[in-house]
Amino acid sequence: MRRFIAAACLSFCATVPAYSAECITSKGAFAQYKQMLAGQAAASGVGQRGLTALQNARLSNITWRFESNPGNQTGTLQGDPAKFLAKRSGSTAESFINQTRNKIARNPKTFSSIEQNFGVPAGILATIWGLETSWGGYLGGTSVVDGAVTLSSYCRRHPRFEPHAIAALDMVDSGVLSPSTKGGPSGELGHMQFLAGNWLEYQVDGNGDGVADPYNAVDALASAANMLRRNGWQPGQPFGEGTPNYNVLSVWNDSGNYLRAIVYSAQRAGS
Repeated sequence: MRRFIAAACLSFCATVPAYSAECITSKGAFAQYKQMLAGQAAASGVGQRGLTALQNARLSNITWRFESNPGNQTGTLQGDPAKFLAKRSGSTAESFINQTRNKIARNPKTFSSIEQNFGVPAGILATIWGLETSWGGYLGGTSVVDGAVTLSSYCRRHPRFEPHAIAALDMVDSGVLSPSTKGGPSGELGHMQFLAGNWLEYQVDGNGDGVADPYNAVDALASAANMLRRNGWQPGQPFGEGTPNYNVLSVWNDSGNYLRAIVYSAQRAGS
């Protein structure tokens, strides 16, 4: 599963030194890149557990393949949102929207509470949840550290995603993640497939158990709503194309196809 997330500027980024490791376009240079990134990570405060995870990180072939062949990704397909939903879900747009509607109906208190706190409607959140992980059905099969470091190394994404790689190492260092925790091929985390730096910035303990966990659906949904609200989401306002709320959605994912699909599904799934 590949995403086109626009990384918001994070407070975490302020702790990362201004210089960056030199990017690569050859798999053979990955070890050298890790050495350079280690210096940057250490300077930003990552401790021994995180640095060891970086040392042991392996190049993610699926991540490398996505980056070297971006035209093969679903986000470059046609602009018809129904076709995009069908391709992304492996079903039909109607089936996807029905499943989104069912998720909302089965979790009314969760979605109602999140909307009361952050102003983001259920249709938006449940659609993103479905697009990212099929409502928790598949959370990814790539080591978060491997994916994040591989993505940050490749010149097409460099240095934009280095803060997220360092954030993933920081999460290992603090025990939030293990070096083997699985996620998306670009280091995405949990039910909503947050990039690590975005999770550290916007995490919310949605279920009230004292821990914000990206692999807990309620926490992930609340954190996604928090991210949108803090980036300018206007509660109770339209979110169709051309509106301010539509523009806010681009902080989650800047693919026009993806944005149109969110709106198409959310408007039909309701709240």
